[in-house]
Amino acid sequence: MERFYITTPIYYVNAKPHIGTAYTSIACDCMARFLRMDNYDVRFLSGTDEHGQKVEKSANTAGIAPQEFVDKNAKYFEDLLKKLKITNHDFIRTTEERHKKAAQAFWQCLEEKGYIYLDKYAGWYSVRDEAYYNEDELIDGKAPTGAEVEWVEEESYFFKLSEFQKPLLEFYVKHPEFIAPQSRRNEVLSFVKGGLKDLSISRTTFSWGIPVPGNDKHVMYVWLDALVNYLSAIGYPDEDKYNRNWPADIHIVGKDILRFHAVYWPAFLMAAELEIPTRVFAHGWLTNEGEKISKSLGNVIDPHEVVDKYGLDQIRYYLMREIPFGNDGDFSHERVVTRINSDLANNIGNLAQRTLSIIYKNLDGTIPQYKGFTNTDKTLLTFSFNRAVEVKRQIMVNQSFNKALEAINEIAAQANTYIDEQAPWKLRKTDEQRFKTVMYVLVELIRRIGILLQPFTPDAATKLLDQMNIAQDTRGFLHLSVAHNIKPGHAIQEPEGIFPRMEVDS
Repeated sequence: MERFYITTPIYYVNAKPHIGTAYTSIACDCMARFLRMDNYDVRFLSGTDEHGQKVEKSANTAGIAPQEFVDKNAKYFEDLLKKLKITNHDFIRTTEERHKKAAQAFWQCLEEKGYIYLDKYAGWYSVRDEAYYNEDELIDGKAPTGAEVEWVEEESYFFKLSEFQKPLLEFYVKHPEFIAPQSRRNEVLSFVKGGLKDLSISRTTFSWGIPVPGNDKHVMYVWLDALVNYLSAIGYPDEDKYNRNWPADIHIVGKDILRFHAVYWPAFLMAAELEIPTRVFAHGWLTNEGEKISKSLGNVIDPHEVVDKYGLDQIRYYLMREIPFGNDGDFSHERVVTRINSDLANNIGNLAQRTLSIIYKNLDGTIPQYKGFTNTDKTLLTFSFNRAVEVKRQIMVNQSFNKALEAINEIAAQANTYIDEQAPWKLRKTDEQRFKTVMYVLVELIRRIGILLQPFTPDAATKLLDQMNIAQDTRGFLHLSVAHNIKPGHAIQEPEGIFPRMEVDS
């Protein structure tokens, strides 16, 4: 069985999780679930980033010790993943002993190979971003993200990032798939071509971090510490353990942390003589009804609240369908309701309910014996399989979840057109055999739709496949082939609606 290692970013715990946390986690989960359907041995990691000056300041403001602060906030993230039914195998916290040992071992590896030296740092630093910025990157005296910056002068260890400009550019050319989408790749190439300076990788002005091996008045720069989580969670520095899953196949991150993952991380790994992940995919940001989401505007979206309001499957579906993954997108309550009703209730849900109800009421709940597919029947069955292949390509190759869901909806739309044109309620009275064949075609299409929906709307898809009595071990991607078509004589349960309509709030 082929292995696949997928990661969310590790989420920063200075504040509670928000809709962006849910967005990234759901995208990773959809991909992980699909990979398992396609018979991959999936390693799926999430976790929390718990060190750094920003956390220390937030803890001081809250009047509690940093460890108490991160213990409390990390639980919010773990609870959200459970609420969203994220199927991660592991949850790494950077305050765990296994991570501290791995981060220090990684530091020592870089040091032994001659890529770390002690000097003095003087430059601009953003506490909010936990990032250093060059003078020419500042915009009106602030970081490109709009964060405040402060001038920092202190003794610091440095990583010889400048030595990796040429190796990184050569790597990007040799591996054009490493950074996605293309627009983000262009940003990274431009940044690296502009020249790389050695990177300050330790701090002495605060203490909330992993001590530098051999000099504990320094703590590691939070981004060196944090990036190592992808290794510490799989057993680094024990080669027998981490080599089973390394390199990662894909890191899915927000575009604001792309530089750390696409420049610093591969440079660190090159220095440590470790393999570089296959891909870093940077998705866009969400707005709320067209406005930038911020605490000051009071428009932060609580993922718990929207799941409670609309339903988990519905929110998972909306986030993956409405926004082309990689682009910025908007969270609109009106659009959530529109998507639920147009795609889920009226298209997929309506198709399933009326088809299965006809079979249950008029064919004793038994899949009928078909006879003599017409060209229309064959075309539709072939179309549905081709769309299934397209779903796989969009998820596996492009991480284009919206196009995958578009393809699934196309199957349902074609099936709804087919049922209207064939009018089985009339055929039942005029041509019983044709009636049975039409119903067979429809129920097979629904089976395929149910299988394909599993990564996106797991509860509804399970309910649909359960109603059809599809065996648990025949719900994988390979079971979409003709060889696994539903068999005549197969019994179904009494159908229930899987996607109820929603009313718009007045």
